[in-house]
Amino acid sequence: MILFILGILVLIGGVIFGTVAENKLYIVIAIMLGLILIAVSCISYVPTGHTGIITTFGKVHDETRDAGLAFHAPWENIIKMDNREQRVPFNLQAFSRDIQQVGIQGSINININKATAMILYREVGTDYINVFVAPRIQEDVKIIIARYTAENLIENRQTASDAIYDLIKEELANKGINVISLALENVDFTDAFEAAVEAKQVATQQKQRAQTEQDRMTMEEEAKAKRAVIIANAEADKAKIAAKADLEVVKIQAEAALYAGEKEAEMNKRIAEALSNDLIKYYWIKQWNGHLPTVTTDNAMPIIDMGGIVNDK
Repeated sequence: MILFILGILVLIGGVIFGTVAENKLYIVIAIMLGLILIAVSCISYVPTGHTGIITTFGKVHDETRDAGLAFHAPWENIIKMDNREQRVPFNLQAFSRDIQQVGIQGSINININKATAMILYREVGTDYINVFVAPRIQEDVKIIIARYTAENLIENRQTASDAIYDLIKEELANKGINVISLALENVDFTDAFEAAVEAKQVATQQKQRAQTEQDRMTMEEEAKAKRAVIIANAEADKAKIAAKADLEVVKIQAEAALYAGEKEAEMNKRIAEALSNDLIKYYWIKQWNGHLPTVTTDNAMPIIDMGGIVNDK
């Protein structure tokens, strides 16, 4: 705009001065110099990695210019906004749900949306990182951290990081700022809390070791009891089998004795049925050795052979 005004002044002044001096060379030089200044005021350069925002007396146009030469009306101005990826670090203090102080250190990587850069400039300006991004990071990190207890935050650090990323991404997108990535580089607690957590972990480990030892002993006792039951069952089965075998032997022996008795009785019966006086005399004669008996009896009076006794003396 300044060059445009200067060009107009040079043009008008040169023409007036050349006319008064009646020197056409002055007029030509003034016209050329004025036109050059006016032309230069209509050209701007947008560097690589930037987006050109067009304004007219402070009013922002709904269009942008890409990197390179940008032609515009001399009364228009080009504002350069950096659209490259930028790292925004943060270091803050927050409080967990159980009122534990937590130190959070990290960073986000962002860039602006070139198509909506004029809206960001209109609503925030070129210093959007300090004016808008940094405060939103502070607020959103504290909101998410307050959802967790300190102990849960230790266990769910990545989940909390993802939640912070989603919240910041949603809010910055409303201003045309893209959140590329977020990293929680350090989550720090007070010394007292860290000591308490360490003590709890030690106690938990000791309890787990004791529980493991108790489980081992229980398993051994259960295994021992099972082995005893198996042995007892085996002995019982063995005794049952032996008792059954003995019973079978007794039964067989009884059956054999019964059979033998029946056979002997049958034989005696047949012998008794077959005996007769003639048969008895026959066997008596057959078995006689030719000697008279020394003692015989007939009813109540015995007959004694005394000769054998005398001869012995």
